[in-house]
Amino acid sequence: MANSNSVDMDPDVALRLFKEGATLVLLGVPQGTELGIDCKSWQVGPRFKGVKMIPPGLHFLHYSSVNSPSCGGEIGPKTGLFLTLKPKDIMLANWDPKEEDLDFSASQNEEEVSRIRATLQDLDPHLGPYPYEVMRKWVSLTDRLSEELANNLQPLSGRICAFSDVIPELQLRHTKDRAEQPRNDTACQSMKEGLNRLPRMKQREGTELRFSVIPEKKYPAGATPAEITQCSLDLSYALETVLEKNHELQPLNLLGELQFAFVCFLIGNVYEGFEHWKSLLTLLCRSEEAMRKRKELYLGLIAVLYHQLGEIPPDFFVDIVSQSNFLTSTLQDFFQFSSGAGIDGTLRKRAEKFKAHLTKKFRWDFDADLDDCAPVVVELPEGVTVD
Repeated sequence: MANSNSVDMDPDVALRLFKEGATLVLLGVPQGTELGIDCKSWQVGPRFKGVKMIPPGLHFLHYSSVNSPSCGGEIGPKTGLFLTLKPKDIMLANWDPKEEDLDFSASQNEEEVSRIRATLQDLDPHLGPYPYEVMRKWVSLTDRLSEELANNLQPLSGRICAFSDVIPELQLRHTKDRAEQPRNDTACQSMKEGLNRLPRMKQREGTELRFSVIPEKKYPAGATPAEITQCSLDLSYALETVLEKNHELQPLNLLGELQFAFVCFLIGNVYEGFEHWKSLLTLLCRSEEAMRKRKELYLGLIAVLYHQLGEIPPDFFVDIVSQSNFLTSTLQDFFQFSSGAGIDGTLRKRAEKFKAHLTKKFRWDFDADLDDCAPVVVELPEGVTVD
């Protein structure tokens, strides 16, 4: 493993971590593959055979295959999976060159795992240490995400892929089926016509992320026009519907789902994760009635957002989010509701501190009328800071 500079630690501590920590033995991973765990990644070297000293708990293993230098050395799309490891665990995988993926079926072979365990000391020079310098960051990004929830959200295939695995909706296995499709041997008269000629695609079954479905209609059936208007201004009905259908017994799991979506986007490069993160954030921040009823959910939301927004460079929002002014307008609603009547005092104070923190960090003014193009920048006098 190249460029794996780990934090200096006491030799006795390192020995204890080697004995008590989990080990991922990853055999046959091609040299040059980009591979990482949690918030750190490396380029695999010729001697690499896995990662050692992994703290017990939930982790995200991710990797991207790389073409040989003769083929340009291009990096493929990222693949990732969530793993839960116990103390002294050994998880064994072999690289499948045909699928360009890790095959973990060997972990089910007790004899093979026992053999690896007996020779673990010999493997030690080929194992890269877990990057403890990013452990605090990883824990802060996933403290609400349990093993059960991660397993329920990731695809049935067990792989989270940056590019969706899609297949045609119509398989067209027979000549007759293909003959009935529009011909493509004439020039298209418009972009719409060209798009209509393309085969309709769908995601391969079992590869879909299993996020909570957010209802398109944000109001109950049979709602009056006044009720529809109210449910459009305050999304509490839609939020309660999502909680009831997906997290009825543990409403705070919605924060774990928010973290899962964020990790999929931030580390796994899955754009769908970003879109779902935005949808959940909109639902939470624009639910005034729920904010009065669910103090713990919203105290947790502030903590989750504090760590998430700390991991993204400020210019990210300028380049992407603020094109539609999503984050600033959404948080403006949140701060407005959190200062309203009937809000718990602790939640109100926590929201005020969070608002001041974001104003200082990003120089956004959440009290001003936001325009449609960019965040409002607060021009602070020289030497003045916001605590």
